[in-house]
Amino acid sequence: MSETRRSAAALEVRGLDVYYGHSHALQGVDLSLDAGVFSVVGRNGMGKTTLCKAIMGLVPVSGGSIRVRGEDITRRPPAHIARLGVGYVPQGRRLWRSLSVDEHLRLAGGMRSGAWTVERIYDTFPRLAERRDHGGGQLSGGEQQMLAISRALLTNPQLLIMDEPTEGLAPVIVAQVEEMLLQLGEDGDMSVLVIEQNIGVATAISRNVAIMVNGRINRIIDSGRLSADRELQQRLLGVGLHAGLEPEIDMPAAGGEAKPAPQPARASGPIRVYISNPTPPTRWSQPAPIGRIEAAARTQSTQVARLDEPSRRKREPATAQTSGPPVVLIVGTLDTKGTELRFIRDIVAATGLRTRLVDVSTSGRHATCDVSAQEIALNHGRGGSAVFGPDRGAAVTAMADALTNWIKRQGNVAGVISAGGSGAASLVAPAMRALAVGVPKLIISSVASGDVAPYVGPADITMMYSVTDVQGLNSISRAVLSNGANAVAGMVKARLDQREAKERAASGLASVGITMFGVTTPAVQKISADLRDDFECLVFHATGVGGRSMEKLVDSGQLAGIIDLTTTEICDLLMGGVFPATEDRFGAVIRTRLPYVGSVGALDMVNFGTPDTIPERYRGRKFHVHNPQVTLMRTTAEENERMGRWIGERLNQMDGPVRFFLPEGGVSALDARGQPFWDPEADAALFRTLERTVRATSNRQLIRVKQNINDPDFASTITAAFRTLFGRAGARRRAAR
Repeated sequence: MSETRRSAAALEVRGLDVYYGHSHALQGVDLSLDAGVFSVVGRNGMGKTTLCKAIMGLVPVSGGSIRVRGEDITRRPPAHIARLGVGYVPQGRRLWRSLSVDEHLRLAGGMRSGAWTVERIYDTFPRLAERRDHGGGQLSGGEQQMLAISRALLTNPQLLIMDEPTEGLAPVIVAQVEEMLLQLGEDGDMSVLVIEQNIGVATAISRNVAIMVNGRINRIIDSGRLSADRELQQRLLGVGLHAGLEPEIDMPAAGGEAKPAPQPARASGPIRVYISNPTPPTRWSQPAPIGRIEAAARTQSTQVARLDEPSRRKREPATAQTSGPPVVLIVGTLDTKGTELRFIRDIVAATGLRTRLVDVSTSGRHATCDVSAQEIALNHGRGGSAVFGPDRGAAVTAMADALTNWIKRQGNVAGVISAGGSGAASLVAPAMRALAVGVPKLIISSVASGDVAPYVGPADITMMYSVTDVQGLNSISRAVLSNGANAVAGMVKARLDQREAKERAASGLASVGITMFGVTTPAVQKISADLRDDFECLVFHATGVGGRSMEKLVDSGQLAGIIDLTTTEICDLLMGGVFPATEDRFGAVIRTRLPYVGSVGALDMVNFGTPDTIPERYRGRKFHVHNPQVTLMRTTAEENERMGRWIGERLNQMDGPVRFFLPEGGVSALDARGQPFWDPEADAALFRTLERTVRATSNRQLIRVKQNINDPDFASTITAAFRTLFGRAGARRRAAR
């Protein structure tokens, strides 16, 4: 059985030896990649690039073997290896300065046919589309790296070797490349071996990570453990922030067991930053002596260099996440609210729950806690320098981003509580919104008596008014903070106690999200009734926040499919109504590739409040008073064309199974023959624009139906289409509870 598995491996390296003169660069390397994405990390000069070159036939192999899909490619010429379906993104990019971006891509695109085309590259990297006529020598370093990656993808390889693919890229592009690697791993059409210095990227894209030391694979380690353990990173790779430095220890090889190293006490005061290579390394460099590393260390007090990964969205199972018993996070600015936050921590801990005190202060001052502000700041795309700056507003925004990135990587968060003013609430709320629906989230703040929509958004955040300002402990603040602490503890304990019982009692039905408005209610009721026996139907009121809530559940993995019958929020987004979507409408479906059945429900109307709230530019239009507080405006043919282009462009970005239905009998209850908004010409403009814009494929189809959207036959058509797509998408997935 094991021989069969190895023969089918995407890549199998056994006993590989490579010499540079008398220097033994690779020393009996053993490595196997069955499928998906696998990361190799290590310090400079450890042999990672030599491994890539040996696989590609670019350096002579002295001993051992290399097999791709069971075929021995050891000592084969590079051109032959490439024709076998092995792609290569070299370190250093290796572009032609005189060829344009488009010429690079067209040249690479002729080698092997497949899913990756020049057009898909331009969709994936819009910056390359903008620079298509520029020569390789006219591109920035990041643009050159994008082009090198794209050139390799266009060969449509079965195995892709990527040597430092994120080197030189801006954080936003690093996140984009990381997302692409995750997608490649999920698609299953291509296996990827990634050599990376960015530990955040390496651990996020691969379940396990190989550590390369002195030309050997020293060990293969779970990515979750590596990303969460800074001390382990320092010992193996020489990265991290430390108050002291222990000598290198000899780690066991892959598969061996090692006793966990004792955790050093975190020093208060200035931080010592250690660099494992004080001088630029060469291929023949030996590890630097401890004395030299100590001599080259520098002291930092308020700024932290970038040592960690850019932002990434939560993914399972590839992403590296902290594991362990459930924990309640007490998060806030300890430099000003330390007394209050520790008061909350002590109450939660007294209930028997595990707690972690997390500091998100932007002052740079150090505080006694479980997770320091400096550690959180490392999770910003530009590191601590983006967080600890003189501009308080920019610092709070940057710390909020860093906290969001950090909290996405924590896999054991049972609940979160915070206390503070408007600044603290705006800092913590984005991270809370990143957590799955159902995880208890509570903010105690003086702003809770006003409009809390900017803080809560589409999430289930509870906000408690502090009565007095959160500034010291007194008889009132003690009572309020105590209530908040006990409330979050009660929510967490109840959720943990009921989880096992809920799982036993759960029906096991996959959840499907359905969008509804009053004028599409009959269709949604019929669809829900038809699917009731096989799916858990979650209906979302399409009032702007309803669509955002649905897509948040999509991003958090709690929905198995979407029936987006009512896309009316796009009307209000583009025409200035009161129930607008965000620019990220459809984004969650694009990212997750969930089965998607959609339609144009209620695109005939823009929502306003009372008649006196209608903008002056719309005076003289066709209106319908839905109720005393809601006035509807009929959309025109020109507005429908605009919406058709907007929606069509986003449908084109959906790589999952898509069916989008156009009801020729009207898009709402008001858009039916004899009803106030009946306008076949305006509807026809919408349908024509969608058909011109959407690139139809076997996986993405627009379908015209004669009936009105609320006709029972139309609802039956939607139901049948969804059942077909859901079956094609694979086995039912139980929604996360």
